[in-house]
Amino acid sequence: MNRLSRYFLQGLLYLAPISLTIYVVYWIFSFTDSLLQTYLYDFFDIHIPGLGVLVIIVALTVLGYIGQTIIARPFKLIVTKFMKRIPLLNLIYSSVKDFFSAFVGEEKKFNKPVKVTMSINENIQRIGFLTNENLTVLNAPGHVAVYFPFSYTFTGETILIPKNLIEPIDLPATEVMKFIIAGGVVEFESKTVDTN
Repeated sequence: MNRLSRYFLQGLLYLAPISLTIYVVYWIFSFTDSLLQTYLYDFFDIHIPGLGVLVIIVALTVLGYIGQTIIARPFKLIVTKFMKRIPLLNLIYSSVKDFFSAFVGEEKKFNKPVKVTMSINENIQRIGFLTNENLTVLNAPGHVAVYFPFSYTFTGETILIPKNLIEPIDLPATEVMKFIIAGGVVEFESKTVDTN
């Protein structure tokens, strides 16, 4: 009986937020639509069904734009300026920011999945992401930087690899990342990985 009660409460926890969200959205749309219809009918003697939904969509889009441009950007600039004044915080902040923007930012860095031959004799390969192809500043001609994410974590390591040991993977970067993070237990959706 205790197990059934626990399952019931768990189901309620899953269902309640979804149901409440649907109800609130429906109520807002209905209220806006009826309010607009009343004023439109009173002043212009016209009835346009669904106008409230259109108004809500436009309003939310405008609100998102205002939040992104007028509120978010100045706040981001203030935080960035503050972080740059404190050396240790600046190092941590810039590293974490660059790392996450590489995953989900507008300029994703981990978009070139590759197979790297780690041991030619034993035919051992690792999967990683090509992150830098010009390492002249490190005095490493003929090498590229490859980032190897670790499974079940958001950490990894960067290794400088000779160009002739890497092979591009013709799969979406997101699928390769899922494969690595999940320890190789997920299946690829687009293509079958060539194991030869």
